[in-house]
Amino acid sequence: MTVHFVGAGPGAADLLTVRATRMLAGADVVLYPGTYLDPDVLDHCAPGAELVDTQGLDLDRITERLVTAHCDGLDVVRLTSGDPSLYSALAEQTRRLDDRGVPWDVTPGVPAYAAAAALAGRELTVPLVAQSVVLTRTQARSTVMPESESLAAFAATRATLVLHLAIRRVRELMGRIEPEYGADCPVVVVYRASQPDEAVLRGTVATIADAVEEAGLRQAAVILVGRALDPRSGGESYLYDPARPR
Repeated sequence: MTVHFVGAGPGAADLLTVRATRMLAGADVVLYPGTYLDPDVLDHCAPGAELVDTQGLDLDRITERLVTAHCDGLDVVRLTSGDPSLYSALAEQTRRLDDRGVPWDVTPGVPAYAAAAALAGRELTVPLVAQSVVLTRTQARSTVMPESESLAAFAATRATLVLHLAIRRVRELMGRIEPEYGADCPVVVVYRASQPDEAVLRGTVATIADAVEEAGLRQAAVILVGRALDPRSGGESYLYDPARPR
């Protein structure tokens, strides 16, 4: 059998792909990150499926559940929050499965930053303002960041910045990027995009920390920073210019 890593999207049960829902419906065993998903996501699972919440398990214990299901000839889905290409521990888990000779594949999902941008109603790449998006995180009680990936280095690009796993340090981080982005640069914080308790906070580099602290946000939030978030900014795309040869 094959272990299927499946992106569960930002959490809402109706933001999974059609392929993801089919995989869940056919799985005998489903491992899922209970901290981040709306429980309704699991309604896509078969009635008799074994459901395993991984929030209290380390990677070795998760791997053993995957390997055991495979050896028992069972279809197994490993759900990840958002998309498996970002902060999903896919690399660590698949290395372990490769060492055990267990086949696996990956099904993408809606990433959290895309759900956050949709809820905010903003494009992250606006002509003449920003044509790049930096997806990154900060390091506190987590794995050390590579030396070349400092926040200051990314801020110097003035691209649209997406910060994951950073909500508890928002005041400090805004202070670090203010020299490049400016105190008046727009910031949007999205908490649990697409879930029943979702929330959107809008402000600037100078003001957003106050809003976050007043709201009491401590986890599951994405921070968007950049001039592209201003709906009045930007030029017109050459792609749609009526004067462009077609």
